[in-house]
Amino acid sequence: MNLMMLLEMAASGLGDRIAVGSRSNGLTYAQLLNQAQAAARRYRNSGVDAAVLCDESSHAVPITLFGSAWAGVPYVPLNYRLPDDDLLALAGRVGSAVAVTDEANLKRLATVDAVTTVHQSAFLADPAGGHDGGVEPGDWNMDPDNVAVLLFTSGTTGTPKSAILRQRHLVSYILSSVEFMGASEDEATLVSVPPYHIAGVAAMLSSVYTGRRIVQLPRFDPHTWIDTVEAEGITHAMVVPTMLTRIVDALDERGGEPLLGVQALSYGGGKMPRPVIEQALELFPITNFVNAYGLTETSSTIALLGPDEHRIAQYSDEPAEQARLGSVGRPLPGVEVAIRDDDGNDLPAGQVGEIFVRGEQVAGEYREKGSLLDADGWFPTRDGGRIDADGFLFVQGRNDDLIIRGGENISPGEIEDVAVSHPRVRDAAAIGIADREWGEKIVLVAVPNGATPDAAELEDLIRSRLRSSRVPAHIVFVDELPHNDTGKLLRRVLREDYTHLGNDPGD
Repeated sequence: MNLMMLLEMAASGLGDRIAVGSRSNGLTYAQLLNQAQAAARRYRNSGVDAAVLCDESSHAVPITLFGSAWAGVPYVPLNYRLPDDDLLALAGRVGSAVAVTDEANLKRLATVDAVTTVHQSAFLADPAGGHDGGVEPGDWNMDPDNVAVLLFTSGTTGTPKSAILRQRHLVSYILSSVEFMGASEDEATLVSVPPYHIAGVAAMLSSVYTGRRIVQLPRFDPHTWIDTVEAEGITHAMVVPTMLTRIVDALDERGGEPLLGVQALSYGGGKMPRPVIEQALELFPITNFVNAYGLTETSSTIALLGPDEHRIAQYSDEPAEQARLGSVGRPLPGVEVAIRDDDGNDLPAGQVGEIFVRGEQVAGEYREKGSLLDADGWFPTRDGGRIDADGFLFVQGRNDDLIIRGGENISPGEIEDVAVSHPRVRDAAAIGIADREWGEKIVLVAVPNGATPDAAELEDLIRSRLRSSRVPAHIVFVDELPHNDTGKLLRRVLREDYTHLGNDPGD
């Protein structure tokens, strides 16, 4: 197994079709194959340990991704937005590398001894870097355990870990989820997530294998996203929840006219506020929506809530069917999901525990910690959740985010779900703040949907649906919640912002 198989197959069957770029100025599959071979020459003849990309999305992304697979070195996309110390620390952990980057990061990465930098424009003009020979068609490493990609986790709760994704994990995911040459020539996907996100990697691989043209949006802006969809004939796209929120707002600003050209829109990477997806279903009336749940360590998606479930939930009067709009659907074929308690025992339907996952695409391995798979191949996601009687998975958030009040574990997700069911609450986050009496008290930070709701009314709603221990001690209304650039809610920032509402048990 090797990622290069995917590109070779596409180039053999669709050589003249545009693979990446605009309809008038893009790389064909045959050209992308040639460019990947040239990049492989640079990597292999330089004798480096990794192919680093530290830049916004461009044609350099698929060239470095496939070129590294051809050369037999890991592809390592770095977050180009990181502060100096954080970026240099990650670059220093990679080992010897060629780094494709922009002007600003060229200067920063040049201070790392083991890293050789090349400007994106110079790389695209000559991917081989003047190197000849040493790389021939089909001579890539077919060892399924060869490391394909190293992705650094977002580090929202600590130092980023480097997740190892081997060739077999990524190839297994693509082969089990995408049909080869399944896209028609007029289909195009818009990639607006950054290259260092697992969704960005998966979008490149799946689009190449299915033969769908890739259009890249280097910097997300909702109006530019909409304009690009219309100008480039975009039929498929993937966004994180914060992006979809801004797209919905932008469409409202433009008069609320529906966007009709998009055939399929997937979202994931964070919890989707229910009011936003309900509004999006109205603004994209003929679009197939997919909620994709996955992790870096699982090579992207492991469960999907499909188009039919979205539309059924939109129009149904049945509470159970409506509630599924808050789920992430059912596991993909070839993926097993289990819910376990703290002692590792499987829990029955409806009970909340930790989500465990098993399958060929599941890596669950880090450079720093080794493999976290148990003896039977199960990976602990550290996400809490439950599975209903019909097999739908509901994710309640990271176990690290549990609020512990009076010795009782409280999931923020259950409070947030009730809060956003209020017609004047668009989004919400529940956090625990130090409290002398209870250990932690609950603070609910909510984003109004139009007029600000009455806090007492919101408290009464939560009290009517949940136990009294779940009622927030404080409710704060804000214009927006803090997220990182891949859509993850930054609860750490909220705790810092509202720590003054608590009192330290040690005081």
